[in-house]
Amino acid sequence: MVCCEQMYAMASPQHRPLARRRPRSAWPGRLRNAGLVAGAVLAMSYGLAQAAWGGAPAAYETVTVQPGDSLWSIASNRYPGTDVRNRIWDIQQANHLDSALLTPGELLKVPTR
Repeated sequence: MVCCEQMYAMASPQHRPLARRRPRSAWPGRLRNAGLVAGAVLAMSYGLAQAAWGGAPAAYETVTVQPGDSLWSIASNRYPGTDVRNRIWDIQQANHLDSALLTPGELLKVPTR
């Protein structure tokens, strides 16, 4: 039979073996490092893309549409010696135009030369 001193001695925390701690996982650090590398790659890619497309945003001038003006006439007068179709597309994109119809008095943003 076990006396009460032995019962209490067995249950006391002094006699229990200490639990071994699990070593810390390396994954949180690896994920953090992978995120930093991915962010740096994205930032560099964005910078290179901006440099490839000309860097700074294009500057615009405002042109008032006169009676009889069309996108073709405005583009050919402002940009002689270039492909007029590309310049018309630039004007349409700058002004969010769905069609080539213009009304006299309308203000258009036209990319600078």
